[in-house]
Amino acid sequence: MHIWQADFYRSPQQDASGQILWELLLCNPTRNFEYAATCPQSAANSDWVTTQLQLAAGENLPDVIQVFRPQSLSLIQAAGQNLGINVEPNRRTLALKQWLQEKQYPLSLDKPPPIPLPENLWGEEWRFATLQAGEFVDVFIERPIPILSMPEFLQPINLGLASTLPVPGIVIYGGRQSMRLAQWLASVRPVALNYIAGAPDGLVLEAGLIDRWIVATFEDSEVAAAAKVFEQRKQQSQGLHFLLVQPDDSGMTYSGFWLLRAEN
Repeated sequence: MHIWQADFYRSPQQDASGQILWELLLCNPTRNFEYAATCPQSAANSDWVTTQLQLAAGENLPDVIQVFRPQSLSLIQAAGQNLGINVEPNRRTLALKQWLQEKQYPLSLDKPPPIPLPENLWGEEWRFATLQAGEFVDVFIERPIPILSMPEFLQPINLGLASTLPVPGIVIYGGRQSMRLAQWLASVRPVALNYIAGAPDGLVLEAGLIDRWIVATFEDSEVAAAAKVFEQRKQQSQGLHFLLVQPDDSGMTYSGFWLLRAEN
């Protein structure tokens, strides 16, 4: 699959007359293709982006363009629609972010405060869990799980993790809502789960480009201690962790499974 990563945003640079410029950056995941173009703010629209995509691609348009910046998404999506290119919101545009860092361009995104999960989706209970790094492929890839997200670059063997290393995670027992919860999670595209200390403490799901969802809140000191261990184990596993949704604790049926790792 032919993948590009793209950003279209206000440039720190200005033209000779002091006019604000917008800059389009395009690259592939290995950065052996890079393309940059600027336009005045008055010309920053989907038609201009469409033209630049055509100029950059020639006759070899990408299948997918990944975009990490919410402010860039709508214009690039409109341009992609003009050309029949699928535009995918994705935080993990590593090559593009590296290029932006080299250019000393701003990367930080404003994130909204977390909001509660829809009440009609919440499961019956949840718990912290661990799995040995070597178990993931055997336990999950071989099973018929309706929603399974195990990108190759996040699989423990590709991160160089020892097979016996405990990888932390969260298990949600969804009961009758299990499949519905898993489908909703798939729609928001989970990225990472974080323990946030406070009053009360909480678990926050990072999802999509900047979305944040409150998965659980708690005041119990034992749960808080387990949450701290969860965060410590994430550090030991290079940030790798997981989210598992299943109807109950029988281990017979799984609704959804995600390998997760924070990506700013």
